[in-house]
Amino acid sequence: MTVGVYNIEIHLPGAGSLKNKRQVLRRLKDRLRSRFNVALAETGEHADLWQRAELILVSVASNRDALEQLFESVHREAEQLVPGQIIEIGREFIDASESGPAAWMEEFSE
Repeated sequence: MTVGVYNIEIHLPGAGSLKNKRQVLRRLKDRLRSRFNVALAETGEHADLWQRAELILVSVASNRDALEQLFESVHREAEQLVPGQIIEIGREFIDASESGPAAWMEEFSE
């Protein structure tokens, strides 16, 4: 089992207010959640800026390749929905051992 974390930054050059930015983000987040079944949240780094936003998506799959494909699909979907630019910040993967989450705790506490 692999946990994937995908970070994207969004540039909305046409957003004239925080309300406008929130409408675009709400529509994007709802679509990504329903279509790809991912957990996602907006970070607070660009919260007060009208034209910038950062989203973090998290998903779990049986292997890294499945997550890579998922993140590519998410990126394409976001590019179609957002009236601006999508900038990929990064991808991180955590491979679980056969013994499950208990082994993760040992791994992180070392």
